[in-house]
Amino acid sequence: MSRWLVTVIIISAIIIVFEAYAFQAIKTLTRSKLIRYGWLLIGLLAYIHFFYVIFGYDRSSGQTREFQWAMGMLLLVLVPKVVIFLLMFGEDVVRWSQKGISFLFKEETKDLVGRRAFISKLALGLAALPFASMLYGIFKGKYNYKVLKYQLSFKDLPEAFDGLTISHITDIHSGSFDNKEKIKYGVDLINQQQSDMILFTGDIVNNFAYEMDDWMSVFSELKAPMGKYSILGNHDYGDYSDWKTPEDKKANFQAVKEIHPKIGFDLLLNEHRYIEKDGQRIALIGVENWGKGFNKAGDLHVASKEVQQDDFKILLSHDPSHWEYKVKQDDFNYHLTLSGHTHGLQFGIEIPGWIKWSPSKYVYKQWAGLYKEYDRYINVNRGFGYHAFPGRVGIWPEITVIELKKA
Repeated sequence: MSRWLVTVIIISAIIIVFEAYAFQAIKTLTRSKLIRYGWLLIGLLAYIHFFYVIFGYDRSSGQTREFQWAMGMLLLVLVPKVVIFLLMFGEDVVRWSQKGISFLFKEETKDLVGRRAFISKLALGLAALPFASMLYGIFKGKYNYKVLKYQLSFKDLPEAFDGLTISHITDIHSGSFDNKEKIKYGVDLINQQQSDMILFTGDIVNNFAYEMDDWMSVFSELKAPMGKYSILGNHDYGDYSDWKTPEDKKANFQAVKEIHPKIGFDLLLNEHRYIEKDGQRIALIGVENWGKGFNKAGDLHVASKEVQQDDFKILLSHDPSHWEYKVKQDDFNYHLTLSGHTHGLQFGIEIPGWIKWSPSKYVYKQWAGLYKEYDRYINVNRGFGYHAFPGRVGIWPEITVIELKKA
């Protein structure tokens, strides 16, 4: 039996369990067969569509919008039922535990029908929250751009750069876009920050260079008086689709790299640039993608070979795991690292000062926002675009503005 078939059987069994518990809950709410079986039909259609897309789509096309919408519809019907399952199964555990104790001690138990009905209604009410949130995330949340501002102080920042402002953006994922007006609004919002520099930390496409064709004119409007600089992300290498020949993949990669100068960005490929002002300078270093479990084309040594130890350094590195495993303790002292990649998984809860949570935290130690260790900083931007799931829930698209200050 193939691994794929085993996986499908396991997933299908889990879905059936979730659906069975959800159906129990809906039965307590209504006696209408139309509603009950309509509920089952909607779920069934979402599952059939998802498996049809998964097994039917052409791998040479990469991750298509059809795949993203199939994933979106699957999660839209499945996640609320997970909530229902957790409450209903919990009630079952309590009920069967009570029956077990009663059997052991020969005591009579009463069927708490009212409690079951209450738990069912509570479960349905709570399940409505993720359903509504995901619906908002798919149609509105993915374009709910937020500007986050930080002021960072450094003792060794050259005085000429006191007050330097940087707009940090990442993970454009142009192959996912479906609304030019909203994307233009996001680009205009970046320009409104009037930062001295714009730094982009990778994943300009999902797979293919042509995904940027309709967006070149929009992103060409980005303006920064001290320059626009960029690096590559893991998706820019074309590793997530099948290619007819190695030459086709190589040609696509070259075309992806050529996008950057066409929209006014200086692409750093394991290299550096000195930014000069009033006779002083800082080093801007850009590495290719280096990620734990991903492509490791990034080379700090090569990128920094002509940079001086005492230079103030800003490092662009797409994947924050690079900072965790290679950068933060490096004696060469990279003062500020800018990354992206995680998207905060496009799903979580953030209430400033209260809670910051996403499943992404179980994969990446630095998954969203600003972190400081060893007197060095990393900013993990939550991403400008979206990927896989066609929406954002609680983790909004981000434009980071960082102001550097002389301590």
